[in-house]
Amino acid sequence: MRLRPCTPDERAQVRALLIESKLPVADLDTAAIDFIVAVDAQRVIGAIGLEAYAQDGLLRSLAVREDYRGSGVGDALVQALEAQARERGLRQLLLLTETAQPFFARRGYALVERRLAPPALRDSAEFRSLCPASAACMQKHLGDRP
Repeated sequence: MRLRPCTPDERAQVRALLIESKLPVADLDTAAIDFIVAVDAQRVIGAIGLEAYAQDGLLRSLAVREDYRGSGVGDALVQALEAQARERGLRQLLLLTETAQPFFARRGYALVERRLAPPALRDSAEFRSLCPASAACMQKHLGDRP
């Protein structure tokens, strides 16, 4: 397995993986989301996205093919995204999740009230309309090590 930035040719595979994982895709063509992909045998087996807003980042759409879950792909993708965010000078990552709260809690993300997210993130499509109000909002300060 290799981790690397998503190429334009792989966007369709990422979209299909997100749909299969029941994650939002409505804004993929308009939002500035940088995806990292996990590739095995020329096939995208996992993806994670970063949407940056000044010094804050929105972790978007961690998805791993069902037959690769539990093999460390998701953890590797999160670590790669956090490293990229640190390199870009982001101070924190936030995310919204309906199903992965325990996964992210084990990686140092803590619940935070959605209304306390930075205004630019709250104004993103993810916060405004793509994720329901019932989704948990989680935050990790990037000075925190895994």
